[in-house]
Amino acid sequence: MNKLLSSIKLYKHYISIVIRSTMQYKTSFFLTMLGQFMVSFNVFLGIFFMFRRFSSVEGFSYSEVLLCFAIILMEFSLAEMFARGFDCFSGIVRSGEFDRILVRPQSEIVQVLGSKFELTRIGRIFQAVVMFVYGIVKSDISWNFPKILTVFFMLVGGASVFFGLFLIYAALCFFTLDGLEFMNVFTDGAREFGKYPVGIYGEKILLFATFIIPYALIQYYPLLYLLGRRTSAFYIILPLLACLFLVPAMLFWKFGVRHYASSGS
Repeated sequence: MNKLLSSIKLYKHYISIVIRSTMQYKTSFFLTMLGQFMVSFNVFLGIFFMFRRFSSVEGFSYSEVLLCFAIILMEFSLAEMFARGFDCFSGIVRSGEFDRILVRPQSEIVQVLGSKFELTRIGRIFQAVVMFVYGIVKSDISWNFPKILTVFFMLVGGASVFFGLFLIYAALCFFTLDGLEFMNVFTDGAREFGKYPVGIYGEKILLFATFIIPYALIQYYPLLYLLGRRTSAFYIILPLLACLFLVPAMLFWKFGVRHYASSGS
């Protein structure tokens, strides 16, 4: 317990350092945050113009798709904000910085997490919140406590899944030194194709997104519950089951650490 509290205290200290340093250049921070907002806004425009031509996509309306995209964007942005250190981990390995991380008494995961904290991702989160509010206003969802709880679980489960993917991406660097770009298919790519319900891509993709990388557990199935297309309470906790994806991701990270050989830098 003392070790856990010490790790949390250290991580909070890391974040405070990053925030203070970022706020030294406020103009740069706000412009970067605006840039993050505009990148997501371009995707929103793509959805908007498509629905100007088509009234629905596989039975999902414009407002329902916005809800879907807003949630997946929030999940991804939260994970990227806190786990950016793993996304840039190849530089830590190449420079030999990980050698120093290993000889320190604190957890290597906490140290990597604290190495980079992307506060500017607030721009994407704000964009997601705007789309989510609009989707709520325009949709016919009858909100109650279980549905609010479902949204919260979706955010927790989604951030966990993307965190696990960043962790796997970092662990691969132990064997390749450089990050493998194909992993972007599962992170940035998931954010892009996640703007529509996973079920529209076909049964094979849905099976992959259910049992291999559980995107459907954090997006498609709980969305069906929010929209009233499924009534079973089991759909509420499905996003929490997606958190189990962290187990193999963590094991692979531990495997990589055990087989790490210094880059010699």
